[in-house]
Amino acid sequence: MIQSETIENYNAYYFIGIGGIGMSNLARYFLSKGKKVGGYDRTETPLTKALEKEGAFIHYTDNLEEVPAEFLVKDNALIVYTPAVPQSHKELMFFRQQGFTMMKRAQVLGEITKMSNGVCVAGTHGKTTVSSMIAHILHQSKVDCNAFLGGIIKNYDNNLILSDKSNITVAEADEFDRSFHWLHPWIAVITSADPDHLDIYGTEQAYRESFEKFTSLIRPGGFLIMKKEIAVTPQCESTVKQYTYSELEGDFHAENIRIGNGEIVFDFVSPIQQIKDVQLGVPMKVNIENAVAAIAASLLCGATPEECRHGVKTFQGAKRRFDIHLKTDKIVFIDDYAHHPQELEASINSIKALYPDKKITGVFQPHLYSRTRDFADEFAQSLSLLDDIILLNIYPAREEPIPGVTSQIVFDKIISPKKRLCLISELLDVLDSRDDLEVLVTLGAGDIDKLLPDIEQLLKEKL
Repeated sequence: MIQSETIENYNAYYFIGIGGIGMSNLARYFLSKGKKVGGYDRTETPLTKALEKEGAFIHYTDNLEEVPAEFLVKDNALIVYTPAVPQSHKELMFFRQQGFTMMKRAQVLGEITKMSNGVCVAGTHGKTTVSSMIAHILHQSKVDCNAFLGGIIKNYDNNLILSDKSNITVAEADEFDRSFHWLHPWIAVITSADPDHLDIYGTEQAYRESFEKFTSLIRPGGFLIMKKEIAVTPQCESTVKQYTYSELEGDFHAENIRIGNGEIVFDFVSPIQQIKDVQLGVPMKVNIENAVAAIAASLLCGATPEECRHGVKTFQGAKRRFDIHLKTDKIVFIDDYAHHPQELEASINSIKALYPDKKITGVFQPHLYSRTRDFADEFAQSLSLLDDIILLNIYPAREEPIPGVTSQIVFDKIISPKKRLCLISELLDVLDSRDDLEVLVTLGAGDIDKLLPDIEQLLKEKL
């Protein structure tokens, strides 16, 4: 059972940016404690609506007059904010000027991992799937866990798992703004360290050094499970046991991989335990190594081989992570959160492996002007793996436009047989005009997910 007097001695908790995936699970955590929870977000979403139904007060204009009185008592309220909120935000400025206790989301999560056995999963990509898979394996095992996740697990339709008996906390460790440096891992998993967020870090070296700093935070006697051959030199305390993993090599790896008939099965090999015939619940090739990492961490937590096997097989995935919305003989529709060139490559190659004889059409919404600028060549190379690409306008998130940076700089370099630029407002009409869709995949971390129900309905009407 999680206990943290540092963060639990308030009656009210106010979240600036409450609709974010990482903020919302903390909001749910405090709601489960019977606390008053409120917050601001820019737009109403299914996630904010769900939080309101669960008892949170949420408003959508940056206006102090809309903040209920119980959140304006300095000694009574903890203010939690996300770095994605601009410093000019009026509510943020008010709480700061009035001397309220304010914590970044990561600081709050850090307090929770300090008071429990934290299993913290970091990486440029793969961290949501691996942390969610660990959480599911442990939750359905005798070990159980608490979990704060970066995606909605389809098994539970939630991004929060709570246990009244387990002292293990599974957390996604976000490298954005160096947030994961607040955590206190017992077990740390690093899935990748491909440069990203260069608008924050400046250089690839600084980005990788932040992961090295993360390894130094593992508590004495803990464990590091790191993907083999990534460019990170661990800075662990001497009593930390270090392991490597990958799909085919490392202390933990897979053997006897069988792919066919829409299924993937493999044997798990490790210095701890061998597990035969592990079947992926989400049959995506990159999930082989994701499952290897998840099983490794779960075994170290005390899960049995059979619990691991069962957990991987029954894991339905996180929403927007290789999320299959429609699967018929005529049309398959998959949605994936991939927003980094290497994530795109992994996702597209997985789809091609599952459907080698089908035409693969991809819709990609670039995320951030800076990321598009920094990796334009790499995005074009990954997207060129598609048979047909529909490239949308850039989703800006927290950024202002950068002169000369549009989707065009990627589009011009794509060499797919068929390609077109499209505004997101035009996408449904474009898809409706197509009569050659066999496998459709939507990709990106922006707001493309708002169109998924409409796309699914449109495709069903084509059947």
